[in-house]
Order: sequence, then C-alpha cells, then structure tokens
Amino acid sequence: MPHLDLGDGFHLYYEVHGPERTDAAPILLAHGAGGNAMSWWQQVPAFVDRYRVITFDHRAFGRSPDIDQGPGRIAFGSDVRALLEHLEVERVHFVAHSMGGRTAFGLFSREPARVASLTYSGTNGGCVDDRYRALRRELEENGALDGSLLSRAMADDYEGDSPEMHFLYRQIRGMNPRRPRDFLAPTGRMVNYRGSTATRLRDSGIPILWVVGERDRVIPSQLIRISHEITPGSRFVEIPGAGHSAYFERPDEWNAALRAFVDAVEDGAGARPPD
Repeated sequence: MPHLDLGDGFHLYYEVHGPERTDAAPILLAHGAGGNAMSWWQQVPAFVDRYRVITFDHRAFGRSPDIDQGPGRIAFGSDVRALLEHLEVERVHFVAHSMGGRTAFGLFSREPARVASLTYSGTNGGCVDDRYRALRRELEENGALDGSLLSRAMADDYEGDSPEMHFLYRQIRGMNPRRPRDFLAPTGRMVNYRGSTATRLRDSGIPILWVVGERDRVIPSQLIRISHEITPGSRFVEIPGAGHSAYFERPDEWNAALRAFVDAVEDGAGARPPD
C-alpha cells in the first residue's frame, strides 16, 4: 500500500488512479470526518476516463494513524501539500467534502496557484457572513441541527431505503482510528473567530462549485446557498433527496454535477464559469 513518509514517523496513505499521461489537472478528493479514502469508491471509476484521481486518508483517519502527540488536524494542509510535491503534481481540482474543506483552505491559503478549481461538498469552506451566522443560530435554536454527527450523516430515511449501503457507509467509517471527541473543535484564537474566507475566495478568480444535499442536516442547503451568493460567479448544485453525504447517497447526481463543472474548467469555459 502506498504511504508517504513525512519524516517524523508519520506515514500518509494515498492512492492514484487513472491515466498516467493526460493534459488535465488531477482531481484530489478529500474526505470528511465520517470517511477515508475508501469513501470515494463510487467517484473514482466515474472520472478515471479523463482524469488522474488522487485519494488519501487524512492524518488520524483510515490507514494514516497519527503519531503520539501528533499535530492532528492542524497538519491537514501541510500533509496534502507534501503529497502533491511527492507526486510532482502542479495543480489539482480540489474536491473537499465536509471536514475536507479545512484541508482545501490549507492548500489554497498557502499555494493558491496549485488549485485549478475548488469544489466544496457539504461544507462552507469558512465562507460565511452575518446573514449566514444568524440563520445558523436560528437553525440551532429550532432544533433543526439536533442529534449526533453520525445520526445526521445521511438523509433520515436513507437507512430504511438503502440498508445495505447504509451498512457499508458505517463499515467504512469504522476503519478510522479512535480520536478524541474534540478532535475537530476550534482551539486557541479560533475559538471565537468571526472571520471569513469569502473575500479571498472572491478575489482569487478560482472556479468554485458548491454542492449540497437537499436534506443535509449538518450544514443545510440554505446555508451553503449563502456561501454561494457571497462568491459571485460560483456554481451551486443541490442534490435532491440527499442528506449530508450526498456523494455516497446519490452518487450519479453528485458525480454528474462535479463532472460538468470540472470539464467546463478544463475546457476553458472562463476563469469562473457562470452560474
């Protein structure tokens, strides 16, 4: 199994699929907190006809257990930058689901030239404003976001409609090492942070796709629509009937949205394709 040795005892697991020679920038898939590289089993085959597809297990997930007293999520961005250096990849279409949005910004903030496009799936990518914050508070107060993250990972009826797939999702999630409950909690100056990535995303000119499940109860669709609205020229796609894990629940629709977007960028449909 391919692992990148980062020199401090930590080994980052990764996979590369698709053609060895292609003019298109590779697609990098960054999973969320409920997954790992295996989560993308419905995406990789849908893109390897044209693109190299890179998947990896974030530090402390899947086959990338962190070292004792390791940096954890703080190193997500530097880990993926090291991976791209190792693979000699200059630019990628960065596809970030949920927690993966942190990793995307970790790359974008340090090396924006490496990002050919950004797809945020079920994440706001830190792109918020006061309207977003007010609606978030309202949703929290009315109970719309109640329940554990696991209970909100999919649409409420997904287990009943697709018990086999729901079981598979939980099995993939179960491959992850145990982590502290507060693994993703903000620390230090980030605890009361009220900044936003909106200005940097707008000014970058990087094509952006926001994709979200219609029934997402982790970051509801109406919140992601605000992130879209404050990044003019970005695209917004809502996946009907899907919950937070839209890529897993409705792969055909999710893949089609991503493929149309990435193909448009590769085929030169403007620096930031029109909505």
